[in-house]
Amino acid sequence: MTVRQLYSSLSRKTFMALTGLFLCVFLIVHLGGNLQLLLPRETARESFNAYSHVLSGNPLIKLVSWVLYASILSHSLDALLLTLRNRRAAGRYAVDRRDAASHWYARSMGILGSVILVFLVIHFRDFWYPYRFGALPADKWGNHDLYALVVRAYADWWYVAIYVLAMIALGYHLLHGFFSAARTLGVFHPRSAAWIRISGIVYSVVIAVGFSVIPIYLHLTQSGR
Repeated sequence: MTVRQLYSSLSRKTFMALTGLFLCVFLIVHLGGNLQLLLPRETARESFNAYSHVLSGNPLIKLVSWVLYASILSHSLDALLLTLRNRRAAGRYAVDRRDAASHWYARSMGILGSVILVFLVIHFRDFWYPYRFGALPADKWGNHDLYALVVRAYADWWYVAIYVLAMIALGYHLLHGFFSAARTLGVFHPRSAAWIRISGIVYSVVIAVGFSVIPIYLHLTQSGR
């Protein structure tokens, strides 16, 4: 590998780490907003629809949204390029013993990332696109009734199952990505290693479980109403 190639690889890893951390922050905010769906039915409808309306009409939030979309695309592209480069590099050696030194989810980041990307396409198609470009009915407070759309989607058990499986993939993806980003950015050293490891595990579990609970709860409590 030439110096230029090494610099390019390190730059791409750094940029991927930064976009990944931005997406981690977004997931916290997104989960906080979605947890309103666990409130009693009418309270959840009013609160969640009002929240969605404020987000869709705020210029600053729109700017952040474009940064979010760019981060998702950039993160996915960088991950693909790095995966392809690592596979080409691994093919030059007769013996590859990385499996003995890494967790299965670390070796499966490409697969996990692909599952998440497919899920995002489905998620945007079923929620973001109808809300932005569809003709959703208004609730009694005059806001687009995104809550009703969400409840209808989670009425199907198989849709809930797909969502939960995607969140499991996301949890493992975050688990490795959190540690990888810390190493790439130079903050994973002996003094902070234990704290970063515990924080990464807690964060990954909270995000995966938090998002999974919502469709399960709505399916069990609202789908028959």
